[in-house]
Amino acid sequence: MKVALIGDVHANLPALEAVLAHAREREVEAIWNVGDFVGYGAFPDEVVRRLRQVEAVSIVGNYDLKVLKFPHKQEKWKQSKQPEKWLAFKWAYENLSDESRNYLSSLPQEVRLEIAGKSILLTHASPASNEEPLTTDTPQERMQELAHLAQADVVVCGHSHQHFVRQVGGVWFINTGSVGRSDDGDPRAAYAILRLQPGRLAVRHFRVAYEVDSAVMAIRQHELPEAFAQMILRGRSLDGVIGANES
Repeated sequence: MKVALIGDVHANLPALEAVLAHAREREVEAIWNVGDFVGYGAFPDEVVRRLRQVEAVSIVGNYDLKVLKFPHKQEKWKQSKQPEKWLAFKWAYENLSDESRNYLSSLPQEVRLEIAGKSILLTHASPASNEEPLTTDTPQERMQELAHLAQADVVVCGHSHQHFVRQVGGVWFINTGSVGRSDDGDPRAAYAILRLQPGRLAVRHFRVAYEVDSAVMAIRQHELPEAFAQMILRGRSLDGVIGANES
């Protein structure tokens, strides 16, 4: 079986379309999405509808959950969060249809699959928490703890926006990287293709060029903060962009 592993689209429809086309050319048989459909980009509802259209196996991400909580948290968050982050939650919530909000609310935080004799866990961040970022720098001791906790042969995750493959304690950890909001200075979309056969597993990560200008233009047309556009252009996080502007 050949599967496209995607995550952290963050409402960037042009990036998602480029990744779907790239994966389709490579004849993937399924799409597994580890969440964070929305956030910062200009196309929250369109991204949700597109991933439903291609019948992606999806879980909900921590950002999606925060957006869904926005009506109840907005006053508290207005006092505690950066204005740009508060506005990103607000705009994403208000630009999701009721149908898309209900869909996101229905999604689990984990999915377990059995393919080609392998047990697979889809989780947004780590087997312990949907807000624990895993990277190549995560200590080996912690990875061993998570490998034991996972109860799986393969863990597919996202959240950190850093793609990698690590084998720890007999468990393969695969981070998809971010489709729509890279943090490494490379604005191209990131995703992976996983090949599963009995007794064999292979992973390849890809960086895919897409119409960055279209994503940026939409952000500006909706009069969202320029920092959101710079995130896309520079391939940096919001904190990275704001920090650069302040220095």
